[in-house]
Amino acid sequence: MQLVTRKTLGWPASAAPTQATAKGVKVHYTGGAVSTALLKDHNRCLALWRDIRAAHLANVAEGYSDVAYNYAGCVHGHLLEGRGIGRRTGANGSQTLNKAHYAILGLVGSSGLTQPTDELLGAIRDGIELLREHGAGTEVKGHKDGYATSCPGGPLYAWVKQGAPRPGGKPVEPKPGTGRPVVDLSQLLAAAKADPPKAGTPVSYEGVKVVEDALVKEGLLAKSLADGHFGTATKAAYGLWQMRCGWSGKDADGLPGKSSLSKLGARRGFNVTA
Repeated sequence: MQLVTRKTLGWPASAAPTQATAKGVKVHYTGGAVSTALLKDHNRCLALWRDIRAAHLANVAEGYSDVAYNYAGCVHGHLLEGRGIGRRTGANGSQTLNKAHYAILGLVGSSGLTQPTDELLGAIRDGIELLREHGAGTEVKGHKDGYATSCPGGPLYAWVKQGAPRPGGKPVEPKPGTGRPVVDLSQLLAAAKADPPKAGTPVSYEGVKVVEDALVKEGLLAKSLADGHFGTATKAAYGLWQMRCGWSGKDADGLPGKSSLSKLGARRGFNVTA
């Protein structure tokens, strides 16, 4: 996750009302023109996010206490903090709708930059999972679900209707009824103890790639080393994940356990079976 905090943006703590839980998350877009120049310059994404907050605070009629959204996703894959965790949104159209779902904005619009990049979708997915860790339920909807609006636009809404999957596909079949891949701990451990094989040998268990992709997204493993083999680099990266979870010494040896793997799956969109 590439999180840009309010502190980094130079913003004080949010004055928005607190709200510890919600049914889930609603996805939004700007509804106006967004310059394609954002694709070449991340600083333009930050400038747009600041402009959106300034416009909301200047809207006396609406009486916003802060930028309306909990988070925003940018085309470079950064999750931009808005109201943040535990704050009621101001974006869904009414107090009733705002209490039902938190809100994440995709920095695309109705003209100019209209197509979300995979990085933007990944950032929104990061935001969904972060909010789920802090009180959000499993629902993912578009702004237009329950409110008369075109938001979040055709491309983003189509993604939402697919279940807002993390882009890039998944090498393991999803568990029926969940849309999430399943990693078998016993097979993963067997791969961790058998790998690394010689170059060019077959992948011993396809679930390794799911775990490696998660470690890449956590910034613990280089993408070039995520080859489907639970080798020395992956083991070292997993050891760092265990330390991030609070383990140390022999408990952070890089061999997956049920607790640490379940925590990784909760953050990165896969289920775990023993």
